[in-house]
Amino acid sequence: MLGLRVFGMLWTLPNSLLGLLLGLIGLAFGARMRWQPRELALVVRRWPWSRGGALTLGNVIVHAGERLDTPCLTYAHRAGRGIEPPVSLADHERAHVYQYMLLGPFFLPLYLLCGGVSVRNPFERAADRYAQSGQGWWPWTGDV
Repeated sequence: MLGLRVFGMLWTLPNSLLGLLLGLIGLAFGARMRWQPRELALVVRRWPWSRGGALTLGNVIVHAGERLDTPCLTYAHRAGRGIEPPVSLADHERAHVYQYMLLGPFFLPLYLLCGGVSVRNPFERAADRYAQSGQGWWPWTGDV
């Protein structure tokens, strides 16, 4: 399992480098970063140019808050498709880390082709599903 994780991190390294660049820019304006093993990601917190939420780029998660493990609404809830309890932002973003590690450089183009930041995007629905249940982070066929 460790070998697969290392391979996944190398596979998505171009995406992670973009996230690291954002993180380094943010450091100059008060952001902080630290490795969080549970998320398999370098987490950049206190990102100064965000109104909330998070952005995952490979094994880097950028967010405006002090802690990543905070409640957030699902995409379906925000879109008015039902009332769902809040989920953990950390769990939602961890699902994206897994998706990146599997798809590597193909993640961003596929994510954008699937609708970008939207409730219609199967990547976002899968991340919400994973945050709700701990399973099902893969967008098209249950859990990998």
